[in-house]
Amino acid sequence: MKRIALPLSKAERGALHAGECVLLSGTIYTARDCAHKRIFALLDAKKTTPFPLENAFIYYAGPCPAPAGKASGSCGPTTSARMNSFAPRLLDLGLGGMIGKGEMSAEVVAALKRNGGVYFAAIGGAGALYGNAVKHSECVAFPDLLSEAVYRFEVEDFPLVVAIDAAGNSIYANLPPADPRG
Repeated sequence: MKRIALPLSKAERGALHAGECVLLSGTIYTARDCAHKRIFALLDAKKTTPFPLENAFIYYAGPCPAPAGKASGSCGPTTSARMNSFAPRLLDLGLGGMIGKGEMSAEVVAALKRNGGVYFAAIGGAGALYGNAVKHSECVAFPDLLSEAVYRFEVEDFPLVVAIDAAGNSIYANLPPADPRG
């Protein structure tokens, strides 16, 4: 397992390969559908985003409230395909990549390639594990969205798989076709 620390330069992102397991440490931001819509409204209005996009990573997740003594509650990934319409524009504006669960569209893969971005897959059902890897959490935008607000996380040894690398190679491209019999 490879240990990597954010921020990652374009060259460092380019050195990662689909299927590689990593332990990520550094700053990430949570954002789900509602937060993405508000971020796009800010961009459309030519206003500042709640965090700098350059080389940032968005974790498609909504954290549960933190229990006493912890920075975050359970915080598992949400289905990334729900952000397909948002990711290309954010990547074109400098986003380093995303963290989520499941496949993303051909348009997202093209934007990752075009911008040298990386998409990491998190393990569905492992929200407690991810919550424990959060060492500091702060709401940075849209607190009225509660768990879907934007949070800045400082994470340590956050376990991920490189799902789509900067060259567009994808772990999902090699999956066998679904059995039509169920």
